[in-house]
Amino acid sequence: MKPIYFVSLLVISVYSCGGSINNTTAVNKGIEAIFSGTGNNLPGLSLKDVNGNTLNLTDFKGKKVFVNMWASWCPPCRAEMPSIQKLYEKTKDKNVQFVMIALDDNFSKSISFMKSAGLSIPAFYPNAQLPALLNVEAIPSTFIFNKNGTLIKHIEGGDHYDTEAYVKLLTQ
Repeated sequence: MKPIYFVSLLVISVYSCGGSINNTTAVNKGIEAIFSGTGNNLPGLSLKDVNGNTLNLTDFKGKKVFVNMWASWCPPCRAEMPSIQKLYEKTKDKNVQFVMIALDDNFSKSISFMKSAGLSIPAFYPNAQLPALLNVEAIPSTFIFNKNGTLIKHIEGGDHYDTEAYVKLLTQ
């Protein structure tokens, strides 16, 4: 009776940790993280910038677009910001648009965090419900679109973006 109890408990433990194991594996894969959804087109999404200007995500077609979904209260989001800032600095003059979509309940919290962290990456707040492609289950989530607006990479979970591989992906 005790061995059956032990095995049952072990099976339940393994299945209940499944999500954590998968998320950890995805994060550890680094640049090869998750490719789900590649091939989809850049969705239309009305955005507000830090100055209150309204624009649409599709306005950036013709450029490679780096979209990151984040929140100031999210530790993995905060942890990856310095590497995104460095990638932004290396690629901002190379026909690449960065779109940091803040998911905080109040955009002023997002702006305050970015200022206090010394970040100059363009931050935006969604003016409408997120389209299906960008309606993520976990943050941070990053989407990279080519100049034609086709999704070429989706990374779910934190990553280190200040690498030659990401610079090449965005500039070539």
